[in-house]
Amino acid sequence: MKPGKKADSPLTMQIQKKFRVRCFVMANTFQAEKYRDYTMKIRALLPELPMVCGSFFRAIESQTSVLTRYAYAIDLRGFFQFAVAQDDLFPGRDVPSLTVVDLGKVKAYHIELYLNEVSLYEKDGRELVNSQQAKARKLSTLRSFFKYLHKQELLPTNVAALVDIPKLHEKAIVRLEPNEVADLLDLAENGEGLSERQKKYHSMTKTRDVAILTLFLGTGIRISELVGIDLNDIDFDNDAFVVTRKGGSEDILSFGDEVHRALADYYQLRTDQKPLPGHENALFLSLQMRRITARAVENLVKKYAKLAAPLKKITPHKLRSTYGTMLYHETEDIYLVADVLGHKDVNTTRKHYAATSEEHKRIAAKKIRLRDD
Repeated sequence: MKPGKKADSPLTMQIQKKFRVRCFVMANTFQAEKYRDYTMKIRALLPELPMVCGSFFRAIESQTSVLTRYAYAIDLRGFFQFAVAQDDLFPGRDVPSLTVVDLGKVKAYHIELYLNEVSLYEKDGRELVNSQQAKARKLSTLRSFFKYLHKQELLPTNVAALVDIPKLHEKAIVRLEPNEVADLLDLAENGEGLSERQKKYHSMTKTRDVAILTLFLGTGIRISELVGIDLNDIDFDNDAFVVTRKGGSEDILSFGDEVHRALADYYQLRTDQKPLPGHENALFLSLQMRRITARAVENLVKKYAKLAAPLKKITPHKLRSTYGTMLYHETEDIYLVADVLGHKDVNTTRKHYAATSEEHKRIAAKKIRLRDD
């Protein structure tokens, strides 16, 4: 057992049993719809790929989420479209006709050329750029694909493994300070500083907006987890709710009194609303009475954050960072923070939430005196 991790309490086991019954009676509609939609998108892409790609996707289905497989399909299509345009690879061929024997002609330098090409290119009259992170993801896709072919003894080597991962630059960790958290929630409640047009809608959305912001800041969930919450995922008796994590696994999270109040206020309004067909189970609704989208939540956060912290670019993920930092500072238990945030690797947690560089910079700024008083 890792330090900081505790065995399930009788209450936790009781909650888990309750949610298992819930899952048996009614699966999360958002996750089911997302799985169906992206599965159909993958199937639509398969005719544009070499036939062996179908076997690859079937082989990784149990280890990956449907969103990951869809991203893989997009990346593979991009690479093979580039490959058939190379004179020394497959001149005059189309992508679906490529066989495993053909793929054996791909060399490391072809992949390096591809990554260089997608750094900056034009498509449909637009100039497009891929960051180092985006190129690293594309290389990861190719490594997984050629690893599969090598593992199945279809190719002698994993040629993509010979290509170095692009150097990734560290990004500054942006989060809200405690006073900015309070200002953000106050602004969502009173609408102070909003434009006249925004104020017209504020009275209709403020209870929902406060609940969303409070849930982010009080539990650290991801935006995909928040928009996927159904009405029957909330257990007010035990102050807990179920979320579907990255990768598709379910987790049960607890919430405190402030989150309870904000959610309960919204829940009371929500049960009186009449959603459009297909959106009846969604917890958070848009003004059009549909399940709220991730884009709408991003815009919601941006709207209030520009007023509460104008010098910071705050996104839903930055609210997650804010929660993780506050929890670590309160508990100094990195394993607890990793568990609550759903991190599989505690090093990810340590890297992002145990950092104290900002505090060090503040201390340094006060240490140097340019003039004597």
